[in-house]
Amino acid sequence: MRVLFLLLFASTSLFAQTAQKDINEQVWKPFIKGFTEGDTELFMNVHSKDLVRSGRESKQVLSWDQYYQQTKQGNERRKTDKSRREIELRFTERINNDNQAIDVGVYKTSWWAADGKGGAGYGRFHVVHRKENGTWKILVDTDSNEGRTIGEAQFLAAKPME
Repeated sequence: MRVLFLLLFASTSLFAQTAQKDINEQVWKPFIKGFTEGDTELFMNVHSKDLVRSGRESKQVLSWDQYYQQTKQGNERRKTDKSRREIELRFTERINNDNQAIDVGVYKTSWWAADGKGGAGYGRFHVVHRKENGTWKILVDTDSNEGRTIGEAQFLAAKPME
C-alpha cells in the first residue's frame, strides 16, 4: 500500500512539474519577452481570445480586444518617449490538471525614462490558464498591488520560475 501511494505521489508530482515547465515555455517566457520588448503581438499571443483581464486598481474588466488595444497604445507610447520596462515573476502557488492551471505569485515591474531615471512596483497576480489546441493560454489574468502592501519582501519570499 505504501509503495502504491509513493508511486502515485511521484507520478502526480512529475506531471505537475511537466505542466509547469510547459506553461513556463508556452506562456511565461514569451509573456516576459513581449512585455519587456514592447512586442504587442508576442505578448498578446499567450492570451486566450476568451480572456478576462483585470488590473483590480482600475476597477475594470477587459476583453482580449480591449486589452490588446490598451497594450498596443502603451507599447507605442514607450517607443515614442524612449522609456523601457521589465517584469520579473515569482510564484507562491501553482496548481494544474491536464487542461487547466492556476498560477499565483508576485511580480516586480521596473521602468526607466529616456533620461535613465526609474523605479519599481510590485503586485500579486492570479492567473488561470487553459490548454487550447494543445497550447497553454492565459484565460483569466488579474493583479493588484493590494493597497501598496506588496513589496520586495513578498517578491523575494516567492519562488522563482524554474
